[in-house]
Amino acid sequence: MVLWRKLLAEFLGTALLLACVVGSGIMGVNLARGNDAIALLANAGATAGVLYVLIVVFGPISGAHFNPVVTLVMRLRGELSTREALAYVGVQVVAAIMGVLLAHAMFELPLIQPGTHARTGHAQWLSEAVATFGLVLTILLGVRHRPASVPALVASYIFAAYWFTASTSFANPAVTLARSLTQTFAGIRPGDVWGFVVAQLAGGAVASAAASLFIAKRQHESDVASA
Repeated sequence: MVLWRKLLAEFLGTALLLACVVGSGIMGVNLARGNDAIALLANAGATAGVLYVLIVVFGPISGAHFNPVVTLVMRLRGELSTREALAYVGVQVVAAIMGVLLAHAMFELPLIQPGTHARTGHAQWLSEAVATFGLVLTILLGVRHRPASVPALVASYIFAAYWFTASTSFANPAVTLARSLTQTFAGIRPGDVWGFVVAQLAGGAVASAAASLFIAKRQHESDVASA
C-alpha cells in the first residue's frame, strides 16, 4: 500500500474519531439535563462504536493506529519505518485538531476554544498510564492471537476504560492535544496536556515490553513443542 493512502486513512480515521468524541460529548450533555453519568455513557458508547467501525474500515489500509503511541510502538517493533512513523504522527495530530473543529462547527460553537476542564494530578496521570497500557496491550496481543477480533477488543476496552479510569481514558497524545481546544464535556486545559502525554508514553512503553514477554514465552513454548 502506498504511503499517501495510509496517511489519508489515518487522517480520516483520526478526524472522525475526534469529531465523535467531542460531538457525542456535546450531544450527551445537551440531552442528559445535568446527569453526568448519562452524558458519559453516551460519550463512551459513541466512541466505542465509531472505533469499531473505523478500525474495520481503515485497518487493512493503514493499520488504523489513530494514535501516536500506537504508531511509536509499531515503529519500535519494526512494523513501520522512521519516515512512515513520523508521517503518521504528524497526520494524526493535524487530523485530531480538524476533528475537534468539525464537531464545533456541527454544533455551531466557536471553532477554537482553549479548554478549561482541569485534569491533573497523580491519580489522573496514573489513570492515563493504565488506560494506555491496557489499550496497547490489547492491540499487540489481539493482533497476535485474535487478529479478526481486534476492532471489537479495542472498542470494548475503550468503553470500559471510560468508566474505570479517573481520567476517562484519553490514552492518545493526539487526542489529548486536540481536546485542549474545546471547552465542552471532552475538554482538557492546555496546561494539563503534558502530564497526560508523558503518562501515555510511559504506559505504552510498559505495554510493549509486557507484550514482548508474553509473545516470546509463547514462541519459546511452540519451539519446544516442535523440537
